[in-house]
Amino acid sequence: MVPEASRSADGSSRSAAGTVPAVTVAAGAAPLAAVVRSGVVESVHHGHLAVLGPDGELVHSLGDPHAVVFPRSSLKPVQAVAMLRSGLDLDDALLALACASHSGEQRHLDGARAILAGAGLTEAALQNTPDHPLDAAASLAWRSAGHGPTSLTQNCSGKHAAMLATCVAAGWDTRSYLDPDHPLQRAVAAAVAELTGDPVTPVAVDGCGAPLFSCTVAGLARAAGRVAAAGAAGDQGPPGRVARAMSAFPEFVGGTGRDVTLLMAGVPGLVAKDGAEGVYVAGLPDGSAVALKVLDGSQRPRPVVIAAALRRLGVDAAVLAEVGDVPVLGHGRPVGRVEAL
Repeated sequence: MVPEASRSADGSSRSAAGTVPAVTVAAGAAPLAAVVRSGVVESVHHGHLAVLGPDGELVHSLGDPHAVVFPRSSLKPVQAVAMLRSGLDLDDALLALACASHSGEQRHLDGARAILAGAGLTEAALQNTPDHPLDAAASLAWRSAGHGPTSLTQNCSGKHAAMLATCVAAGWDTRSYLDPDHPLQRAVAAAVAELTGDPVTPVAVDGCGAPLFSCTVAGLARAAGRVAAAGAAGDQGPPGRVARAMSAFPEFVGGTGRDVTLLMAGVPGLVAKDGAEGVYVAGLPDGSAVALKVLDGSQRPRPVVIAAALRRLGVDAAVLAEVGDVPVLGHGRPVGRVEAL
């Protein structure tokens, strides 16, 4: 599906009339997971999968690993690398929150406020799309207290707070930080191109309002592998710092019960990030990595496929069975499961 309008890396606008290639190449997609109900395959999720070895070589794939996709929030660790390079200075817990699609729990809200306060800013500076907390209990508590959707409770507020703090540190304008031509976003584009090895075009607008840079599925995996390897090697530069922060504080990257949090807590040194529209990426300390895009945008098969792909890379951890178990319910009881193909 081609977006109604997008912007190329040089800032020029392009329409959906055919001048921009399809973001996800439907042709060539392969079955990734099947929904099995009472022994019968009810549905099949297609998509693209790339599994890379320690040297970044493609060791396994399904569909087209070179399909160009919008990585959505799976790109946040790379965005955080760009922010650190531009002068951002946060402790590890808050840096993990800068990489987060958080659940909106109290610790996440307090953390986003702390990032802003450290830069001399308030919640009023946030320009991400207002929303309620992702976590059901947190959302209920927020609404019960009489609150509506806000930028603070939207799951990207940690990233946006960090973007604003980066602008303050670098002496850049905070009001236009979401402009693709802003120095911050140009720094992000450069980091995406470097770590993925892909061109950053087309460029769109993410759900939170930030510029969204595209890459291939394999490029997304490559970036995660490089970040994770830097952390394991003790690299003191931005990629290593991001990796260690995410691994040390996985509860800030996602939230209570979230599969991305469980994976990083259960696999030492793993750097994992989920994204909207069926995207997932994970990098291992040896530099190997996996990335996937579910073609129909469903979130349901993502943990099942990522767990199976990590097993293929030799990961043997109990958490894979937990995360990879997605039941199919009938009358409120398990009557089947989602199975990786």
